[in-house]
Amino acid sequence: MRVPSSLILFLRAAGSILFALTGWYVADLIPYTDLPDPLNNTVVVHLTMALVPGIVAFLLLPALLSRPVNTFIDQVSRASGVQIIADFMGFATGLLIAALLAFPLALLPDPFRQVLPLLCAVVFAYIGVVVMNVRYREFFTILNIRIPGNRHDEIEAGSAASDERILLDTSAIIDGRIADIIATGFVRGRLIVPRFVLSEVQRVADSSDALRRGRGRRGLEVLKRMRREWPDMVTISDADLNSARDVDEKLVLLAKQWKCPVMTNDFNLNKVATLQGVTVLNINELANAVKSVLLPGESLAIRIIQEGKEAGQGVGYLDDGTMVVVEDGRDRLNENVNVTVTKVLQTAAGRMIFARPAGDQSAMNG
Repeated sequence: MRVPSSLILFLRAAGSILFALTGWYVADLIPYTDLPDPLNNTVVVHLTMALVPGIVAFLLLPALLSRPVNTFIDQVSRASGVQIIADFMGFATGLLIAALLAFPLALLPDPFRQVLPLLCAVVFAYIGVVVMNVRYREFFTILNIRIPGNRHDEIEAGSAASDERILLDTSAIIDGRIADIIATGFVRGRLIVPRFVLSEVQRVADSSDALRRGRGRRGLEVLKRMRREWPDMVTISDADLNSARDVDEKLVLLAKQWKCPVMTNDFNLNKVATLQGVTVLNINELANAVKSVLLPGESLAIRIIQEGKEAGQGVGYLDDGTMVVVEDGRDRLNENVNVTVTKVLQTAAGRMIFARPAGDQSAMNG
């Protein structure tokens, strides 16, 4: 958000006046009688000490204050009315604590009694604002004060307030399978894509690495498809948490605040969210859970497409991607073979099935 020109002009004028007054009072400390003519005049010294800082401040203040003022305006425009009131309460509480400490601090020797009360007021006012900005919901809950919902919360909630919200992570969007899961009708609730997650997907799509760029663009295409085919189920949210630094931290805090699950394929986010009591919906775990269950002795047809690691082995895959290792299958490459399952292994990477060609007498002895 651009800083209004009227505000810049006001800050310039106020800063110039403040610096000019400071220079005027500093001039009283200068032994101007020892200066050469015409600087040994009290009027010249005071005018010089007032005009120089005032002009410098008028010229430099826009460059120095534009960014912090812009950040402040942006945060205020995002904050709800309740949050602004809470910040003011935290500011006032900090000043009250500083005022209580000002009396004992004033009993200290110079220069501490002049400096510490002011420093204490600044520090405690800042701490009060930060604490209330992060914890104002818990504070109002303790006081049994009902907090009205924000505008974006009302839009996302829609007419069905009981619908469950699910936060989508970058990895779940880039993965692409979420669109197919929605198409099956198994997802119940509203899929929320925070704006900061969308920004991360866009950064991946703009990556210099070709592989990352391709995955990011696929994620954007998946989002576009979901928004087009299921507009009532997928929502882009402007909700953000300025107190958090990275995307994962924001997702976890937002999920805790909304009391909703996070859908992700990210291993680290999965662990961190689980440790903090957030429900995680992992697409990889879902895929493993719905894979075909085969027991030793069952038969199936498989196409052997490549050689295995061990001598004589051939490898094929089920429709769900499960690897099938066929003993004595190397000679049957690129053929459809009826096999009998001998062993099923569950590994960290997924399920692996071992089998032998049907009719092999050693099929059940593996």
